Amino acid sequence: MNATPVIAGLSDAELEAAMRQYRADFPALDQTVNGQPLAFLDSAASSQRSQAVIDAMRHYESHDHANVHRGVHTLSHRATDAYEHARERVRQFMNAASVKEIIFTRGTTEAINLVANAWGYANLERGDEVVITHLEHHANIVPWQMLDQRLGIKLVVAPVEPNGDVLAERVIECFTARTRLLAIASVSNALGTILPLDQVIPAAKERGITVLVDGAQHAPHAAMDMQALGADFFAFSAHKMTGPTGIGVLWGRESVLNAMPPWQGGGDMIETVSFDGTTYNELPYKFEAGTPYIAGAIGLAAAIDYLESIGMHNIQRYEAILLDYLTSELSAQPDIQLIGTAPNKASVASFLMEGVHPHDLGTIVDQKGVAVRTGHHCAMPLMTLLEVPGTARASLAFYNQREDIDALIDALATVRQLFQ
Repeated sequence: MNATPVIAGLSDAELEAAMRQYRADFPALDQTVNGQPLAFLDSAASSQRSQAVIDAMRHYESHDHANVHRGVHTLSHRATDAYEHARERVRQFMNAASVKEIIFTRGTTEAINLVANAWGYANLERGDEVVITHLEHHANIVPWQMLDQRLGIKLVVAPVEPNGDVLAERVIECFTARTRLLAIASVSNALGTILPLDQVIPAAKERGITVLVDGAQHAPHAAMDMQALGADFFAFSAHKMTGPTGIGVLWGRESVLNAMPPWQGGGDMIETVSFDGTTYNELPYKFEAGTPYIAGAIGLAAAIDYLESIGMHNIQRYEAILLDYLTSELSAQPDIQLIGTAPNKASVASFLMEGVHPHDLGTIVDQKGVAVRTGHHCAMPLMTLLEVPGTARASLAFYNQREDIDALIDALATVRQLFQ
């Protein structure tokens, strides 16, 4: 790992030059695909892993593997220390008030389902309303529909503007006396739109509405501060932020988590068990039934260490430079239509090429070594609203460079030639 921090105060050109060093920390990027240098533009789906993350997980698996919390032997102590150190690193990264607020999950999807099944069943009843937006990922739609089927709640969908923007006033207009929850993304995975959390969260809290934030596309690109955000829940996944798949985090306000029943039962989430009844463990373990993904938590901690060695402010600024370049280059193509042109965006450009299905486009550019995502991006209601079958999506991370974008533009020329 190259842990040299980027010095503040650099010009854009100097920052770009300084950030180039970090690409070498990702071994998967140093390869050819179909005979071409890999241009990986699919980090919104899953980012690449740094060597630091790979090494941290390998060390645990090779030297310290044992079950956590229960053993009295040395390896169990080592594993427990590493696992709980990871929880503390997440707490610091999120600026959470306590490690009791950090629940390890399999990812953002499980975190939202945990809230729906634990908080939802305890706090919602027939006729209550959950407000989401038209930009949401399926993981922030389907759990509430399932709750509707069982409890008879109402799902209220705030509109999206034709350019992919979400206006705070349009969300706030959806609040009624029956609104109990606002479940909202921080950043749209399909369009890159940054949603106005700084306006809608205070408005929700003034009305006594609980707030859950899907932060899957926020965590890789910008700093987080739970104590300043004002929400009640925040979920993210490690694999979006250079960490492993299969591990994520639900942050919950301690007072809210304490009042919630557990979702899953089993080992580690209990204090005592008898056939007459069970008492539950304290936070955060009440929500972590069974053996956790220990290596994944360690990998997540290593990813946080790595990102913070670069500086989240540097990552955010550099990716904004790359996104401007990507948007400019795509806009200059006469047969390219950008889908989602909100003024406040992060690291994603979705687009269509005239006369070419997105899946065909993705297959052809892959032959040129360019990896983009195609399809509905787990946002089918949004695609229906936009009246498109799906899009091609190029998504950026700090390990990308202008050359990756140039490779995409060159590959699009090949697509164009084949469909003329």
